[in-house]
Amino acid sequence: MVGVGDNFQQQTKYIRKEMSAVGPDWEHRPRLYKEYSGHRKIALHPPVPNGSTSIDEALKRRKSIRQFSTKSLNEKQLSYLLWASTGVQRQEGEHEFRTAPSAGALYPIETYLVVSSVEDIPQGVYHYSIGSHALEELNAGDFRRAITIAAMGQRMCMEATVVFIWTAIFQRSKWKYGQRAYRYVYLDAGHIAENLALSATSIGIGSCHIAAIFDDEVNEILGVDGSDESAIYMTVLGWPR
Repeated sequence: MVGVGDNFQQQTKYIRKEMSAVGPDWEHRPRLYKEYSGHRKIALHPPVPNGSTSIDEALKRRKSIRQFSTKSLNEKQLSYLLWASTGVQRQEGEHEFRTAPSAGALYPIETYLVVSSVEDIPQGVYHYSIGSHALEELNAGDFRRAITIAAMGQRMCMEATVVFIWTAIFQRSKWKYGQRAYRYVYLDAGHIAENLALSATSIGIGSCHIAAIFDDEVNEILGVDGSDESAIYMTVLGWPR
């Protein structure tokens, strides 16, 4: 039986003789950074790794952790993990490159957090402002139950100190790559998630990636429309039990 996924794979192939001569749609190129003006902003400390684990050792030790202790993360650890996963790594001319690769350096992925237990950061839903390395508060309060239900009841969301949620702003890639962009969007999210897993492992923090979600329930928690921008991936973090 041929389904939507099968059609997606076939219809987004590059075929030499069918390549369009139409170039990028510069007129509809969206902004590179999303900002929530008027929302409370929490500046983060400059990212500093506080572990000495080599990349080789982190690769050997990385595994999915689904049970967490009640110990909190601190703000400096969260700052490092945000930067390591998708923060600005260097600047060349007017362009800021990040720690994870992105097709065409278009960076369609946005990072949101459900914070449950991080020192000096109140519980709530936040957006990571990459350009200013800060958190923007979207909603205050305890969202552990809501995010657990939206993640199909996976209890690790209830126990995690913080849940990373990644959305895609699809037009950031589509203006250049058309329908092929959807392939790149999911690859980009995978690069970011692996950065997070390895950087977390390097400082002793456990993580587990989650793709099984009720998309629109997560979108509602974040306040995104599910069309122009939609949740596509999540990761839970905490100290292993």
